[in-house]
Amino acid sequence: MVSSTILRSRLVQKPYQLFHYYFLLEKQYGSTLSDLSFETDIKISINKFKNRNWSVLEIIHYSFLSSIIFFVFLIFPAPFLIKFFILSVFISCFLIPLTSQFFVHALPIFTWLALFFSAGKIPNTWKPAISVKFLPAMETILYGDNLSNVLAETNTSFLDILAWLPYGIIHFSSPFFVAAFIFIFSPPTALRSFGFAFGYMNLTGLLTQILFPAAPPWYKNLHGLEPADYSMSGSPGGLGRIDALLGVDMYTTAFSNSPVVFGAFPSLHSGCAVMDVLFLCWLFPKYKFVWWSYATWLWWSTMYLTHHYFIDLIGGAVLSYVVFSYTKYRHLPIIDHNKFCRWSYTMVHNIDIWKSDPLNSYTSINVISNDLENLSSFPLTNYNPPPSQDDSPYNGISRSRQASRSNINNSSNSLGIQDNNSLDPSIYRSSAKSTSSLKTETDNSTTNSMFENDHDHDEENNQISSTASSTSLDDLENQTAQTNMIINSMGSKNNNNNNNKKNTNKNR
Repeated sequence: MVSSTILRSRLVQKPYQLFHYYFLLEKQYGSTLSDLSFETDIKISINKFKNRNWSVLEIIHYSFLSSIIFFVFLIFPAPFLIKFFILSVFISCFLIPLTSQFFVHALPIFTWLALFFSAGKIPNTWKPAISVKFLPAMETILYGDNLSNVLAETNTSFLDILAWLPYGIIHFSSPFFVAAFIFIFSPPTALRSFGFAFGYMNLTGLLTQILFPAAPPWYKNLHGLEPADYSMSGSPGGLGRIDALLGVDMYTTAFSNSPVVFGAFPSLHSGCAVMDVLFLCWLFPKYKFVWWSYATWLWWSTMYLTHHYFIDLIGGAVLSYVVFSYTKYRHLPIIDHNKFCRWSYTMVHNIDIWKSDPLNSYTSINVISNDLENLSSFPLTNYNPPPSQDDSPYNGISRSRQASRSNINNSSNSLGIQDNNSLDPSIYRSSAKSTSSLKTETDNSTTNSMFENDHDHDEENNQISSTASSTSLDDLENQTAQTNMIINSMGSKNNNNNNNKKNTNKNR
């Protein structure tokens, strides 16, 4: 009763209405890609486990993480029943579908946290020697001086607060905000990739710190270059001034009892910041300047508070970039910036490494040479090209009816015949009949012209009709012969008329 009243209250209904309006309405009907599972039946997870086709990388992945968890289970100084109870609760979270959809993909993060808080319980005899001189020597060789000491020479309350915010506050909260942004605004499977990358980056960095321990800058400020041992307590460095300024013990006790005191290289503060920035740049590329400004701010704060050398920051950044690049090409889905949120997606695509490789678009030189050798084995034959159009004996003959008629008219005009009305009516009628019969014969001709393929070319030159000519060469010769007969008959008629006029004049 109380729970239903709370759910119906305005405090809950108003945010839900806004969330439904801006996000859930983006979901297309019938799409289940962005849905979460609310099942609690363990049999569902067990059946998925049995029916899954495990790849080699997945077997290596879960075997590696399971071995580290088993190692933590052995070295953790607690009664067996308590450890067994904790492990049972942990396994149940992986079996219940409601929680397994988050816990399975966050397993690298849980493994890193378990190893970190148990690292102080590892017997000192198992640990390697601590390096005190290596990092400051490399800092001087690469950058000319100890940059951490240079930045920490001037201390003010304003700079202390400015350095404390990214190192002591934002660093621990930013992964949760980045995960929330990825869950809401990225493709549905992107949060799994963030858990994989963030967990493996921290786990790899922690293993490096355990296997290659190195003293941070505050150790040199307190003890110089004296040899260090694991019995020494840690130091909050510049964060001690924050405790003194605020009057609260937030960092002094925590850093003094840190499970990893000599974990300077690589800087996991730098690694976490760069990992957050890389995912934010992938998700919101328009604000790259803002994201990288945060990373730069945190880098300055770590050196100002004397917790890391600059080479430690570079090591953490490189580690994050390598893990992110692997995750991007192996697990991270392709983001569509035209989509607003996870509920806008109906399908998810991953990067195809082989298709994106530019070397795959080129043919091997050996393959080309082999192809050339195969071609050389075939016999070669002489090829005589056909004569060009300029060498054709019919090149001067028109290829259309309209052009032929225009040629006839031009021939008539050259003989002094300018108008059909000046001709004798009988001759005109015979000429008309001949032309009509010739037109009928030409239109009914079914013989294809050998120049039919060059029809478009001559249409442009002669500005004639677009109708293709079907007049053959024989019909064209007959047409020309009949036209010449008509012209000759008209010429002889004109000569007879002239002779009659001369005879009349003589008689007069």
